[in-house]
Amino acid sequence: MQVKEVGSGVVQRELREKLLDAARRREIDVVLVWRLDRWGPSVADLFATVQALDHLGVGFVSLTEALDLATPAGRAMAALLAVFAEFEREILQERVRAGLAHARQNGQGLGRPMTAGLHSAEIRKLHRAGVAKAKSPGG
Repeated sequence: MQVKEVGSGVVQRELREKLLDAARRREIDVVLVWRLDRWGPSVADLFATVQALDHLGVGFVSLTEALDLATPAGRAMAALLAVFAEFEREILQERVRAGLAHARQNGQGLGRPMTAGLHSAEIRKLHRAGVAKAKSPGG
């Protein structure tokens, strides 16, 4: 089975999911990627995928980095990936907390905006008066 996916930055990679489904069905023995960074959006995602594939008995090989995660040296590299994945998660959490603190300091409202339900009386009043913000279909 050969899967070619050229796009980058894609939120959901359908071909990748099909490949993982094939691995779950034991239809493939190894996943071969051009580069590790082409496989997923983060080190954490890469590590989780490698763990899942290993559990299924499917190897993971990167051509550019000459890395075979089915070998002892490759498994050692996977352990290092786990360390960097944890580091990446912690850095992201720190950035989010810092961003929220900065927003609070600057008086920005956090969370979801108020819903229309909170303004239902005013909305009904405007509707009765014939005021509409959007045109009706065909209008």
